[in-house]
Amino acid sequence: MTAVWARFGAIALLLFGSIAGVGASQQPNIIFILADDLGVGDLSLNGSVIRTPNLDRMAREGAYLDSFYASANVCSPSRAGLLTGRYPIRSGMAHKVIEPDSTHGLPAEEITLAELLQGENYTTSLVGKWHLGHTRDYWPTRHGFEHFYGLPYSNDMSGVALYRGQQKIEEPPLQATLTQRYTKEVVKIIKGKQDKPFFIYLSHTFPHIPLHASEQFKGNSRAGIYGDAVEELDWSVGEVLKTLEEEGLEKNTLVFFSSDNGAWFEGSNGRYRDMKGLTWEGAYRVPLIAWWPGQIKPGSRSAAMAMNIDILPTLAALVNKNWQPAEDLDGKNIWSVINGAAESPHEVLYLFNNEDIAAVRTQDWKYIARTYYKTRYVALERIKKAMGFEYELLFDMSGTHIERYSQAQNRPEVVKTMQSYLELGRAAFDPLRTLPKPKVFP
Repeated sequence: MTAVWARFGAIALLLFGSIAGVGASQQPNIIFILADDLGVGDLSLNGSVIRTPNLDRMAREGAYLDSFYASANVCSPSRAGLLTGRYPIRSGMAHKVIEPDSTHGLPAEEITLAELLQGENYTTSLVGKWHLGHTRDYWPTRHGFEHFYGLPYSNDMSGVALYRGQQKIEEPPLQATLTQRYTKEVVKIIKGKQDKPFFIYLSHTFPHIPLHASEQFKGNSRAGIYGDAVEELDWSVGEVLKTLEEEGLEKNTLVFFSSDNGAWFEGSNGRYRDMKGLTWEGAYRVPLIAWWPGQIKPGSRSAAMAMNIDILPTLAALVNKNWQPAEDLDGKNIWSVINGAAESPHEVLYLFNNEDIAAVRTQDWKYIARTYYKTRYVALERIKKAMGFEYELLFDMSGTHIERYSQAQNRPEVVKTMQSYLELGRAAFDPLRTLPKPKVFP
């Protein structure tokens, strides 16, 4: 544990020591709202028939990132990346979603954003889904959350129950009322009149299946029960913003909204290909909205690539201009991107499928290394050796036809560069594997 704290020493000692970088005079409250399996195309600001006026307002008054990625194509690893600022393979969380019979979880050695903030006199609360381990050693209260009200894992899994702290209070939970109850809990925390800043991680259950909505929202959308659930999430966002304003806290509270991965069987990933669990853009591309009146330029929008691993270092650097990241912290400070900068601090981002690098993304290009065909896991870079012809997938990410037409034959020099990035990534991360390498075709 000592070594890990040393790795984060700059954060642990200085986090929220000053807010000089943004001109605020006191420690800001922080709320991170996470949807479960929400697609980029499910927001009305991106053309959806689903009505999301409060999220649209957040983007209008704050910032929207067009090229924001989850750190995994399924939820447990993605959540690990969000809370640690590191690719999930570093914490041993990349290889599978935690199931009800799983005995593993986020290791105690990993320092989460909640732990860092807790050490700086923040109250820390998780309201909603955890899904990073549900045995005693991996419970959210072991990872920096003083308060927990929610579900230990996904709502489609056996034995799911609603907890307050470590006490089970409802099994099975009445799912149609979860969004309402989560929202009520967050409102209560905000109105707590505490003399300390707060960090709230509001991790919604929906629109993960099975889908539910309260009677107030059921049947009201143009997109079935999926749309009902999303419109209720948007209502929840509105209640959070309204409460902050009623309490006079809006100018000292930074609010984020995102999703843990792309949409699944229902929902829309917009113009992006495929869905959750696969290896194309629709699995990883998610919205990121940031709202902080007076600190974020209204209407900021950037296509610079970023990932949920960037949240922790962004908050650290935001509040201490002298903060320096450790070598094994994969995230970068994206505060400039949030304020509209076109240039990403990342040279390259890796998109993992379990413990495998499935794709490599630079600002202008994306190289697909592995994907699925029926039940086969296909290694595209091995086709030439096995089948006698080359078939590389290189996509221009600046165009309108994302991941549709490969430019590999036109840009062999870019293919070579992307393959170099792939090999560098494998050299760095393959030694961290916890399972044998997967079987691939051909």
